[in-house]
Amino acid sequence: MADTIELAIADDGIATLTMARPEKLNAFNRTMMGEMIEAFDTTDADDAVRAVIVTGAGRAFCAGADLSEGAKTFDYEQRGGWHGEQSPVRADGSVDYAHPGVRDGGGLLSLRIFASKKPVIGAINGPAVGAGATMTLPMDFRLASDKARFGFVFARRGIVPEATSSWFLPRIVGLSQALEWTYSGRVFEADEAIGGGLVRSLHAPDDLLSAARAFALSLVAASAPVSIALTRRMMLAGMGQAHPMEAHRIESRAIWARGRGGDAREGVESFLAKRDAVFTDSVTDSWPHFADWFDDPDYR
Repeated sequence: MADTIELAIADDGIATLTMARPEKLNAFNRTMMGEMIEAFDTTDADDAVRAVIVTGAGRAFCAGADLSEGAKTFDYEQRGGWHGEQSPVRADGSVDYAHPGVRDGGGLLSLRIFASKKPVIGAINGPAVGAGATMTLPMDFRLASDKARFGFVFARRGIVPEATSSWFLPRIVGLSQALEWTYSGRVFEADEAIGGGLVRSLHAPDDLLSAARAFALSLVAASAPVSIALTRRMMLAGMGQAHPMEAHRIESRAIWARGRGGDAREGVESFLAKRDAVFTDSVTDSWPHFADWFDDPDYR
């Protein structure tokens, strides 16, 4: 039984992960981090799940880091890290930056979302500030209420962008826009978010979740689950590739692997017969080993 989130999987294969600390505006803490990571482990392992929607309970999406620990909120040494690790400070006063206690908790979640084998859609129902904004960046799409607000407020808290946002944000909105939002740390409205390319579409608050579900179904209803999972991995990994030859290598392996499977035969036969395809390959059984780079310790 989770303490900070709710995970519901509907019969149509759409999972909804709801951050459920409405009295705290769904502020992000170490318990929520762990439970959200576990939720994505669950959705990846369940072949009935076709896509995941992430939203917040109450009037906020996520108001950022839980500041209840006061001035030591971002002092991981004093707090004991995200998992209670020992201090990374060595006896001579130097810092072991490879120590688990140095790792940013928001980044651990973002890396897990990045590695998801199912499409992830943010349904941003209210304020998404700090970690609440950055956790949405590795999601495939961000749909928002027209009452939502966003803020990359780190410089105003004396820290820096986290949760892998320095990698994602410039790629999504461009360098100048990313710098404007992170330098100023100001909170901005949904209209600016969509104008800046952060958000796909705006919706009335009462329509947001139904719009996200309809959009999710439009993505996955007629497509092969393994193809979607591999496409997601290829596209996200491709954002960091230095040369198109890298894309050619992974595409060649993926085409070869999928071409041998039942889904490829079904895709062609159903098209020729002018009928709907029935794809039977599953992500858990048909995932090719060459796409499992996330299991490499270097990516964790």
